[in-house]
Amino acid sequence: MSSILSTLFTAANTLDAYTKVLDVTQNNVANASTPGFAKQSLPLEATQMDLEGGTSGGVTTGQMQSSRNEFAEQAVRTQQTTLGFQQQAVTNLTSLQTVFDISGNSGIDKALNDFYQSASAWGQTPTDATARQSVINSATEVAQSFQNAASSIQKLAQQTDSQSQSTVNQVNQIVGEIQTYNQTAMNTGTSNQDPGVDAQVHAALESLSQLVNFTATTQPDGTTTILLNGTTPLLVADQQSMLEASTTGGGANATIPNAPGSEQLLVDGVDVTSQSTGGQLGAILDFRNRVLASYIGDSTQAGDLNTMAQQFADRVNQLLTSGNSSDGPPPVPGVPLFTYDTTNPTNVAASLAVDPSVTPGQLAAISPGPPEVANGVPLALSQLANPTDPADEINGFSFSQYYGNLAANVGTQLQDAQDNVNVDQSLLSQAQNQRQQLSGVDLNEQAMMLVEFQRAYQANAQFITVLDQLTLDTINILGTVS
Repeated sequence: MSSILSTLFTAANTLDAYTKVLDVTQNNVANASTPGFAKQSLPLEATQMDLEGGTSGGVTTGQMQSSRNEFAEQAVRTQQTTLGFQQQAVTNLTSLQTVFDISGNSGIDKALNDFYQSASAWGQTPTDATARQSVINSATEVAQSFQNAASSIQKLAQQTDSQSQSTVNQVNQIVGEIQTYNQTAMNTGTSNQDPGVDAQVHAALESLSQLVNFTATTQPDGTTTILLNGTTPLLVADQQSMLEASTTGGGANATIPNAPGSEQLLVDGVDVTSQSTGGQLGAILDFRNRVLASYIGDSTQAGDLNTMAQQFADRVNQLLTSGNSSDGPPPVPGVPLFTYDTTNPTNVAASLAVDPSVTPGQLAAISPGPPEVANGVPLALSQLANPTDPADEINGFSFSQYYGNLAANVGTQLQDAQDNVNVDQSLLSQAQNQRQQLSGVDLNEQAMMLVEFQRAYQANAQFITVLDQLTLDTINILGTVS
């Protein structure tokens, strides 16, 4: 009788084990599409069989196991970081490309062409007041086009600063969420994290990887440590270090003290800007501190747009002041046409203007020579379109070519970023597929397990029914014998 009861007890325990396995399988199916979820499994283990000691064997459940592969997780996060950088670069460069119109229909390119044409027309009638006024008008158009370009880029810099702050807030928010999970793990005192919480942590880490480059490690107590670029702690146990963004100027000791500021990242007062090279935040910093600075300058350089504006203005002024507006006697020298901020090399394009006091009659058309040429200055100005004199060039290029190179540089960087997005999306898909194969839920596999354990459950239940009938028959026999 005791053997029958022992066997009955073993069968009941087996049913309980099968029930737990079925629960895990059903949970896998229910969470197959849950972000960050990794397939769970509950192994069955044999129990000791000792008939003399009263144990008849059977099965019980072991420790819950997760199929999560941290190497696959890191591979996905790495590709997310790279893709996040390139996608943000495409967004930023697209906005910058609109500043540089090389179609000749607007902007600096059109203004330069109009100026050259007005100078050429002036050369045909050098004493005509209307022709001289047309030169002043086209020069004003050039100055305004430089001002507009500089203003547009400065607005982009301000927008980028806002993007930086917004992204930093997102980083701090996500790290704060993971900090909460760490606190839960520390309070429960167990390293066996709930599958749901584990999924939330890894989903948060994947979202974070789009924003910044970092490494994440799971500690024995179940907490997650996050290091920015693998070196600077953002989260250790339940201690979060806040990321901060600020705009900093060059300072009094900078090469250009009054230059536009650059974007800086701090963690606990430590500058980590140079470490933040990946993800959306890395792309924002690169766009702000490198790309935009190359056009409007920073504390170390004037910027290409300012360089072009200054050299163009200086060359035009030089040609005008080298000539005479009248033979006299005595000869009346020409006056400069353009003005700009001479105290700040990074403010030339933004401050470029035509001197409002200049009148058409003050424009010098006569090149004194020898030999004297009545329209020498207008011809020299029109020649800026196709220069032969190195003094009319910037680094071997005409002003229009130099501007074209500035615009082409933006286009090249944008095309490279767009190409990289396509490549990185493909690499990310490969990494995600590899992770799915290792850690994802295969619905076909789970369906087979459900059928298998359901039948095992039914078979064991039938076995219990037989034991129940056998027990009843034994009791009846014993009652008859007594």
